[in-house]
Amino acid sequence: MSSFPKWLVPMAATLTQERFTGPEWIFERKFDGIRLLAYKNGATVELFSRNQLPQDIPSVVEAVKKLPVEDAILDGEITWGRGRVAYHVFDVMWLDGRSVTPLPLEERRALLAQLPLEPPLYRVELVEDQSPWELATREGWEGVIAKRRDSPYEHRRSKQWLKMKCELAAEFVVGGFTDPQGKRVGLGALLVGHYKDGDFVFAGKIGTGFDNAMLLELRERLDKLEIENAPFTKAVGLPRLRVHWVRPEIVVHVGFIEWTGHGKLRHPRLLSVVK
Repeated sequence: MSSFPKWLVPMAATLTQERFTGPEWIFERKFDGIRLLAYKNGATVELFSRNQLPQDIPSVVEAVKKLPVEDAILDGEITWGRGRVAYHVFDVMWLDGRSVTPLPLEERRALLAQLPLEPPLYRVELVEDQSPWELATREGWEGVIAKRRDSPYEHRRSKQWLKMKCELAAEFVVGGFTDPQGKRVGLGALLVGHYKDGDFVFAGKIGTGFDNAMLLELRERLDKLEIENAPFTKAVGLPRLRVHWVRPEIVVHVGFIEWTGHGKLRHPRLLSVVK
């Protein structure tokens, strides 16, 4: 039996703008709360934030104490809603004297399913939907987490867990594009803007959401619209290298997480070409 650890670095998800499903992935709801690690060592229970700061939540401590195991380390997220505390448990790192982090996610979930969680402890269920991110938007969630079924628990930020945040969406006008680099074809990124108070305002670069056919088709259309000078009348942060300017005629539908404080799109991706 191994000695009970004082601290294990929690696994963190990597933000992605891609949207996908597949048999090798499972999806869970992303709660709008605070990461919480529960350490049960005999009759002693300690709660920590992801940065190892102690947390004082008596109802969670008492519920974890009642679990019929000698020791365990649970991973989850704590939320407070309508005066109710809820600890949404989605993983287990340690159980009955051994680390279970090398086990595949599905096996860790099976171990977690055997624990009789009682309120305010709640097991995070799988999201069963063809487009989990769209369900998250409809339900008003923060987003979803895609996790590889065979992933071990890594003590770092990992691409085995991918965070898909719910998006805003709007239409923007293409005012330019950059050349592709490496193996990419067609174009590198679209330079888009919107009209505000009579100005054509630069809103940022869009480099994801394309397939090769779309990249080539857009490049052909954009080449026919090329002009010498930038059409943007209000612009900060325009690229200077490998850039082409076009008449602002092509409209695109763009998904993005939020507006930055500088009026740019945060994590934009192309949804479709409107016209």
